Amino acid sequence: MKGNQTMKRRSRIPRQTHVEQHFTATETVRDIVIGMSDGLTVPFALAAGISGAIAVSHIIVTAGVAELAAGGISMGLGGYLAARTDFEHYGSERKRELDEVREIPREEAREVFKIFRTYGLNDEDAGRVTTAITADKKRWVDFMMRFELQLEEPDRKRAPLSALTIGGSYVAGGLIPLLPYMLVHDATRALYYSAAFTLLALFLFGAIKGKLTGLAWVRSALQTVAIGGVAAGVAFAIARLVNAH
Repeated sequence: MKGNQTMKRRSRIPRQTHVEQHFTATETVRDIVIGMSDGLTVPFALAAGISGAIAVSHIIVTAGVAELAAGGISMGLGGYLAARTDFEHYGSERKRELDEVREIPREEAREVFKIFRTYGLNDEDAGRVTTAITADKKRWVDFMMRFELQLEEPDRKRAPLSALTIGGSYVAGGLIPLLPYMLVHDATRALYYSAAFTLLALFLFGAIKGKLTGLAWVRSALQTVAIGGVAAGVAFAIARLVNAH
């Protein structure tokens, strides 16, 4: 009786469903980081570099907006070509692997066997799994692409999405250091506000990036400020040096 009562009590306890939480949008975050980082530093350096020679803010804004348009298109095109290259590279490697499976199946099967042996399977178990994998050519090639070449199939829609993400992030980031020049007529005063806005944006951007990727947000924010600040400072110094001559 006690055993039955115990079983009944256990049956009333709701089962807890294990939900795994993994961050899977790393490519999107990478594109945002690339676009936003450049957008925050390059327009700032441009505006700061010419603010010493031009005291009127609206001229700097005109130059900055033109740079944003050109930079956004250039960055977006670069992201598109990079994503297309990844897709084409995967396709060519898959075709080569498929040809090898057809032409030298024994050698390719031996490679599958070796892979399973590296995971600790004994000869008998590795042979059994190898036979199962190599029974289907598509599954066989999929396995070789993933475990031999360490390649994941890129999304066909990745190229235009990457272009929009990088280009849009660049423009969004570049508007932040240009905003003070749009609001303040005096270029020298606008420069100080622009520097403060840029550093604050780098801090917030780094914190958000840390939260999304599971890193310590304070450390991520400080790293982003340090790296972005150094990049903006060097670009600003070079722009001022060229302007002085």
